[in-house]
Amino acid sequence: MNKKTVRDIDVDGKRVLVRVDFNVPIDKATGRILDDTRIRAALPTITYLREHKARAVLVSHLGRPDGKVVESARLTPVAARLGELLGAAVPCATDVVGPSAQATVDALAPGGVCMLENVRFEPGEEKDDPALAKQLAAFADIYVNDAFGTAHRAHASTAGVAAHLPAVAGFLMEKEIDYLGRVVTNPEPPVAAIIGGAKISSKIAVLQHLLSKVSVLLIGGGMASTFLKAKGVDVGASLVEDDQLATARDVIAEAQRRNVTLGLPADAVVADRFEEGAKSKTVDVSAVPAAWMILDVGPKTVADYEAKLAGVKTVVWNGPLGVAEWEAFAHGSHAIARFLAASGATVVIGGGETVAMVQDLGLAEKYAHVSTGGGASLEFLEGRTLPGVAALLDR
Repeated sequence: MNKKTVRDIDVDGKRVLVRVDFNVPIDKATGRILDDTRIRAALPTITYLREHKARAVLVSHLGRPDGKVVESARLTPVAARLGELLGAAVPCATDVVGPSAQATVDALAPGGVCMLENVRFEPGEEKDDPALAKQLAAFADIYVNDAFGTAHRAHASTAGVAAHLPAVAGFLMEKEIDYLGRVVTNPEPPVAAIIGGAKISSKIAVLQHLLSKVSVLLIGGGMASTFLKAKGVDVGASLVEDDQLATARDVIAEAQRRNVTLGLPADAVVADRFEEGAKSKTVDVSAVPAAWMILDVGPKTVADYEAKLAGVKTVVWNGPLGVAEWEAFAHGSHAIARFLAASGATVVIGGGETVAMVQDLGLAEKYAHVSTGGGASLEFLEGRTLPGVAALLDR
């Protein structure tokens, strides 16, 4: 990575503003955090700062409050959970840059950690308001961005504040850039990409960018139906983007031109309606009933995809192969997840649904890297420059 990290700057005793991504799911009825993965992912950076007697001022968003104070989107339960993980109290201000924030920061002892309130309560955050960026910067001597999940946003707390303070990456940001960057720029060949999800339109740029990097491209999810229809297969009532049929044909042709092995479903689990408890059966893709829809890949496809992945050294996977949140239509995704966990390849998992699935299966630790980045990882794989990364100091 060609960006400076928290290791490359003197943080001893300094005030450090740390952008974290604590946008975690919370049960609205109980206030209980349902998944603390993103909080745990920031612990190495926070612990490093504490060990160096820095005063860490954490900034995060939660949900989409649209510049207004929303009680259910307060960060109090997040600060409490972080305190439990650190074994030390983490006070949370009741505002972002107001008197409570100032008093909370002023009260920090060396090695202390505090949180500002949800930064998206401020209308200037998503507008990258220079005034808000300057107010945030006034709390610190150094800025550390450890929120890869928001690095694709040019917001006041992700890009704007870097104009006022020395700006470096945290350890999570470093890890994300290293692993995703390795896939994009210098992967160990042969390389495979598994791209799923509902629509081609949301993955066009990724497909086009990865075609120049991979030896194997496997397609799943709803978007596979568009590819199949583009090849003349009748997919019944399956989700199809008719306006993307030409794009699908272009991808197929480009894969052929580049000698990339392209995998499309040979069989599928189909359902009579889009519901968790729908009636389902497995058929060849050439025999999808007229009123039925494809909701998962079938066992022949799984066997074919595993054969195509055999011997691959690097794999990037973004998007499940079926409706993986429903057990009846998750078998294909689960089978490939288990296969990759035992494959010995360098596997990088991205995309919220895919990440949630491998975590639920207890497999996350089996892969080289599971990205916290959602949309940011997708844009990185498209080859785009992320504003939150570009704003950091170069080595």
